[in-house]
Amino acid sequence: MKATIKWVDGVMFLGESGSGHTVVMDGPPEAGGRNMGIRPMETVLVGLGGCASFDVVSILKKARQDIRDVHTELAAERADVEPKVFTKIHLHFVVTGKNLKEAHVKRAVELSAEKYCSASILMGRAGVEVTHDYEIVEID
Repeated sequence: MKATIKWVDGVMFLGESGSGHTVVMDGPPEAGGRNMGIRPMETVLVGLGGCASFDVVSILKKARQDIRDVHTELAAERADVEPKVFTKIHLHFVVTGKNLKEAHVKRAVELSAEKYCSASILMGRAGVEVTHDYEIVEID
């Protein structure tokens, strides 16, 4: 896996993934930015959420669960002093579907956290307290 980062100006950068997709990263005005893009650490958090959500959806589809939506909310805390690393991250999965079996949802979240989501596992190994929970929304 590869990526490139190109400085635009101030504290704005363009990050390009090896697959050719680009993300704009910028800082707030007080840091010399223009608030034109996502912050670098927000990018890390979004990546973690995407990784875990991908796993949960894949696992639930394999379990033949009739999922209609998966919405993942992440809340993170960072250290007060430099380097301002993440200290705690909580992922809350809201799984919407028909006739969902709680055991399958619970297992999908556990498998993502413990086996499949490399971003979550990497954070945990780095000393970040990563927690997960879920709720199920049944539709008719």
